[in-house]
Amino acid sequence: MNTPKDDLEAVRAVVDAIKDFKSDEQQRIFRWVAEKLGLPQPFASSVHSGPPQAGASLGVTPPAAPMSPPPSAATKDIKIFVAEKDPKKDVHIAAVVAYYYRFEAPPDERKDAINKEDLQEAMRLAGKPRFSRPLQTLSNAHTLGLLDRGSEKATFTLNSVGENLVAMTLPGTGNSSPGLKRARKVATKKAPTKKAKRA
Repeated sequence: MNTPKDDLEAVRAVVDAIKDFKSDEQQRIFRWVAEKLGLPQPFASSVHSGPPQAGASLGVTPPAAPMSPPPSAATKDIKIFVAEKDPKKDVHIAAVVAYYYRFEAPPDERKDAINKEDLQEAMRLAGKPRFSRPLQTLSNAHTLGLLDRGSEKATFTLNSVGENLVAMTLPGTGNSSPGLKRARKVATKKAPTKKAKRA
């Protein structure tokens, strides 16, 4: 591969790669890129605010107001959101609730991390049965790779795997993420046994 010649060429390449995506999809791409590169999450905001200026100098028209949330974000309540995503498993419900409070809730209700009380309240507002062990449900979602542990005790944050599940996979059976995780675990456990038999 050729080494990038300068910053503006890199900007052009990025703009060309994502210009056909919707603004909320572009924001999600930048968040994932920041996470993949190990950069702090605020980088996503600075990336979004940077390209429009650079893109203008290259004759590329960037999407308008990329940092504005989707118009529905401030008006969609959790009952509608849960119904739209229609999660089938408890761990998927936990990911949907974490996603809602991070991205879809009214601005004054948004939070990066949720706890068992948030999950139970979300179930009440969504008209769904409450969990008998909500903390265990959140822990299971963490074990399956959909949530990370928050900075405070017994809190959990949505990670890129959970975000991708909610944004791209649901509604549906939503088996992809956990299924792949289980498949990898099974393969990892079985591999040494097979090698031992050959030996």
